[in-house]
Amino acid sequence: MSATRYRRFLKLCEEWPRDETKKGRDLGTFLRQKVAAAFREGENTQISDPEKCDQMYESLARINGNVYRQRFPRVRDTSFTGVTVEECKVLLSGNMQQMDEEKKGLWKTLMERFSSKSPEDVPEKAPEK
Repeated sequence: MSATRYRRFLKLCEEWPRDETKKGRDLGTFLRQKVAAAFREGENTQISDPEKCDQMYESLARINGNVYRQRFPRVRDTSFTGVTVEECKVLLSGNMQQMDEEKKGLWKTLMERFSSKSPEDVPEKAPEK
């Protein structure tokens, strides 16, 4: 039975997308590492808690299959901050150099949206003595 579980996890790992912009922080890579650690002996690995293993597989398969995204569709592809999906991807990628120099920072954008004064109107703190 553990051979079947192992093959199901391998298939899930093959289907799970990798995000090359998130080196060392990618969920797909993390999942592959965890499966490799859990099934060190491959199909011959003895699983101590098969029920928990099956629950974990089913949960990951639902996430990978976008079950919750389809069940709870979003009205807009932005968050409360108004940041778009593309802007979020750039921010989370760790490559801030990709952003154009003329674009404002996320902090300034948020301050403009939620403040009655623009960030340029707010005086900076005086250096403490």
